[in-house]
Amino acid sequence: MTGNFPYLVVGILFVMGFIGIIFEKNLVKIAIAVSVVEAATNLFIITLGYRSGGSIPVWTMAGGGSSRMVLPTPQALTLTAIVIGLATTALMLSFAMTIYRHYGSLDVRDVRRLQG
Repeated sequence: MTGNFPYLVVGILFVMGFIGIIFEKNLVKIAIAVSVVEAATNLFIITLGYRSGGSIPVWTMAGGGSSRMVLPTPQALTLTAIVIGLATTALMLSFAMTIYRHYGSLDVRDVRRLQG
C-alpha cells in the first residue's frame, strides 16, 4: 500500500522546482528546476492512473476479463509529456548557450540589459 506517499513526493518535487525557477539566477539551474517540475507532473499523472491490484493494460484472455486493469491513458499522456519535456529542456539549454555566447554569462541579472 502506497497511501498518500506518491502525492507527498509530487508536492515536494513541485515546490522544490518552483522555488528553483523563482529564486535561481543561473539559466542552467533554472532549466534543471523546470525539468524537476516536469518530473513532478509526470509522477502526478502516473499516480492518478494507479489502481491497487491492477494488471497491465494489455489485452489478453487471462483472467476472463474480470481482472482490474490499470488505466492506459495516463501512461500514454506521460510518455507524450516526457518527449515534450525533452524538447523544451533542449530548447532552454540552447537558449542558455546562445545567451552565454552573446553576454559571456549565464546570470539572469547580466542579461537584463535586454529590457527597455
